[in-house]
Amino acid sequence: MRYLLAAFLCSLLVFAGCSGANTKKTENHTSALHVGLVFDVGGRGDKSFNDSAYNGLELAKKQHSIEYTYIEPQGEGADRESALRQMASDPDVDVIIGAGLLFSDDITRIAAEFPDKKFVCIDYIPQPNVAIPANLQGIVFEEQKGSYLAGALAGLVTKTKTVGFIGGMESSVIKKFETGFIKGVHSINPSINVISGYIGMTGSAFANPAKGRELALGQYGRGADIIYQAAGASGLGVIEAARERKALVICTDRDQEPDAPGYVLSSMTKAVDRAVLKTVESVLDGSFKGGNVAVFGLADRYTDYVYNDKNSSLIGSENHDKLEKIRRKLIAGELVLDEGVTGR
Repeated sequence: MRYLLAAFLCSLLVFAGCSGANTKKTENHTSALHVGLVFDVGGRGDKSFNDSAYNGLELAKKQHSIEYTYIEPQGEGADRESALRQMASDPDVDVIIGAGLLFSDDITRIAAEFPDKKFVCIDYIPQPNVAIPANLQGIVFEEQKGSYLAGALAGLVTKTKTVGFIGGMESSVIKKFETGFIKGVHSINPSINVISGYIGMTGSAFANPAKGRELALGQYGRGADIIYQAAGASGLGVIEAARERKALVICTDRDQEPDAPGYVLSSMTKAVDRAVLKTVESVLDGSFKGGNVAVFGLADRYTDYVYNDKNSSLIGSENHDKLEKIRRKLIAGELVLDEGVTGR
């Protein structure tokens, strides 16, 4: 009898930890819309991609009184599929969001299995020859263009004529960051040396700050005075290395200047929070359209770079003017970047 009771309790508390995932529900139970978010590797507290997605739900809660549930991945995130399936199977959850490119395959398959639910995947990568389900919307940003601006900035500011790039998981999306950055650097000065490195080949590469610090110290040691990091929580190690070496770092996804005041040259921002909010609003007003990939780009500053009173002295007004001129050309189509990727 004791074992039967334990099993019964576990079935009731599956979202609370019996599945190995950490979850939380909001205290507001009055809304007609309930959103479920499954975090990428690194979870909450990465001060980057995941935190921005979570902030989007907080904005939606404050502005529209929605409810939300979230699940944090375990280890290298091998439980993505089961977490998505748990969300989809919950009768109270209306919209399921997968936060990251690694969800692309699983969320495509599960969306087809649950046609009555709406699904959203941030940094979605469509599968070749596979139609996007009518109830799934992908969200992507113009990270290659944003990274081009980051590269141009590095090219304008570097004194050593050597800069670095550190990516998290070596993947098609992160390769766009690297490609755009290198092209931006060389648009200013083709002779500038760019050192590239990646944390790893699996999802855990986004949650290894120690490795990020190690790679960054190596690049600074080889003469780089600015490093552009696109590494999720691993980027916190790159920021730490910048502080140690009193060098500069360009961060990604969110403004990370508070983590190293005086050492963060800028951040190439992806307004994941605003994109999540806008997508939730599209569900609320009935304009949600699945079966496609929505692009959140430079034009509305969903993809952007940080320039404010905290870093203006590091960038300089003249360099800022040059960056804005490049940004306008990218938006107008006067400067076109191909989608190819570079090697290591």
